[in-house]
Amino acid sequence: MSTTTRLGVLDIGSNTVHLAVVDAAYAARPVQTAGARTVVRIMRYLQPDGSLSPDGVAAMLAAVDDAMALARESAVDEMLPMATSALRDATNGPEVLAAIGERVGQPVRVLSGEDESRLTFLAARRWHGWAAGRLLVLDIGGGSLEIASGVDEEPDLAASVPLGAGRMTMAFLPDDPPAPEHVEALREHVRATLAPTVEAFRALPAPDHVVATSKTFRSLARLAGMQIESVGPDDRWRMRRSQLADWVPRLARITAEGRTALPGITPERTFQIVAGGVVAVETMRALGVDEVEICPWALREGAILRRLDHS
Repeated sequence: MSTTTRLGVLDIGSNTVHLAVVDAAYAARPVQTAGARTVVRIMRYLQPDGSLSPDGVAAMLAAVDDAMALARESAVDEMLPMATSALRDATNGPEVLAAIGERVGQPVRVLSGEDESRLTFLAARRWHGWAAGRLLVLDIGGGSLEIASGVDEEPDLAASVPLGAGRMTMAFLPDDPPAPEHVEALREHVRATLAPTVEAFRALPAPDHVVATSKTFRSLARLAGMQIESVGPDDRWRMRRSQLADWVPRLARITAEGRTALPGITPERTFQIVAGGVVAVETMRALGVDEVEICPWALREGAILRRLDHS
């Protein structure tokens, strides 16, 4: 009989600091028992030299302190702290990571973009199963876009491109609502940046099933997609590229505050949802994807599964 371990998965991302407290055992489905989520939006604290401002560091450390308070309250057996693109790319990232490590009581694992892509792919593969055939997995985070394709639990190709929704908003869409010429400049940047990566994926066999993960795609699917029948209590969604492409120009004409009245657009995502939509449409177009299914598992679940596989 497998021993259950209470894991604290601390995901320090570009948009949020998220703790998931999970009871996990080998060959069993992970069950979340508690969680804490603080919106930090680190991209807004990036300074011209690429460092996080003192205010940004303070906000991140406060979020980590809150997460660790819940971890102690929940009697977590083991922490899995990990950081993604925001701290990976910040010039003062090592110092910030050291401060976070002191609070957590162990070093923080800094995931490369390829690590993120591979762990997310593993989660999607376990969720959809072998019957899904060759999977193509898309994930838009705050700092980067991950793409992976394969038939096994390890993808044949995993890539990370600096096209995250938060990063693109800060770089291209300074106005609220964004000017049409700024949206078009972002669209052209996404196409040019994607081109080499897309060329590599085109060399692989066509996918049997295309899935998208994480909050940006989930928000967009609730806005522009359609709910589908499924086994179990969770809502399941699909989204056509044509549906999303129709919505993005309309989103861009609405203020950030006004977007929160729309289905699926939460206050924490409203500022970067236009950029996320542009990246999603252009990625699907470049890869020849007409429709995606939203997968409820992503990076955190992938990290849990990898930990259990090596226990």
